Amino acid sequence: MDRRAHPRFPLILAVQHLGAESVLGYTENLSAAGIFIRTERDFRIGERVQLVVSFPQLLAPVELEVEVTRLEEGADAPAGVAVVVPPDRAGDLQKLGEIARQIQEAARAPEPDVRILVAEDNKLVASMYEAALHKLAESGGVEGIGIEVARDGQEAFARLLRTPRIDLLVTDVHMPVLTGVELVERIRAEPSLAELPVVAISSAGAAEQEALARLGVTLFLRKPVRYADLAGTVRFLLNSQRNGRNDAPSGSTPQG
Repeated sequence: MDRRAHPRFPLILAVQHLGAESVLGYTENLSAAGIFIRTERDFRIGERVQLVVSFPQLLAPVELEVEVTRLEEGADAPAGVAVVVPPDRAGDLQKLGEIARQIQEAARAPEPDVRILVAEDNKLVASMYEAALHKLAESGGVEGIGIEVARDGQEAFARLLRTPRIDLLVTDVHMPVLTGVELVERIRAEPSLAELPVVAISSAGAAEQEALARLGVTLFLRKPVRYADLAGTVRFLLNSQRNGRNDAPSGSTPQG
């Protein structure tokens, strides 16, 4: 195979080893010809390994059988291993080519104008929220939206401290590790995040809603949340930032 026809793409791609699920790795480079993986697991040249690769918000988990072709000792980074799909695994080679194609398309996509972070520990609910926001971006008259998902308040806060900047947070209140209330407390105590618009989602009553209001939550949505209410609330906040409007949309409760 002519490797020059398959450029390599820099990325962080999660890698799980079937049969050794506690061992995780990541790849910094991938092409339609092979993968370079950073991992602490020991390999041998010629060894065949079953891998599951995934890329959050871009690529669903994909299982591949690969063969180890090169080992690299780690100095400042974990050791590395180069793998290729064996010639007798045509289906897996096709899968790897499709992964490379998707990543190439993502790399060419323009940077979003607005980044929304969804903090929700329930994967199904997070997927529903994400679908509603994608639909808003596609057909709701609001262009240039990028959507990220955090599994709990601690992960969300860590993301908020990194660049590129998040423009709007949609958070559940009852989450493990760091609750939505604790997350908003940390946000309001951080000068760089003090003005971040926050939409809180909860099935709790008036007392919790009042606590969130005192913390400066922008809008409050009660569970179960309809797609239209979430999309309308986000559309309202984004348009408000542009137009200076203050009236809350239907289905949400203004805070403050």
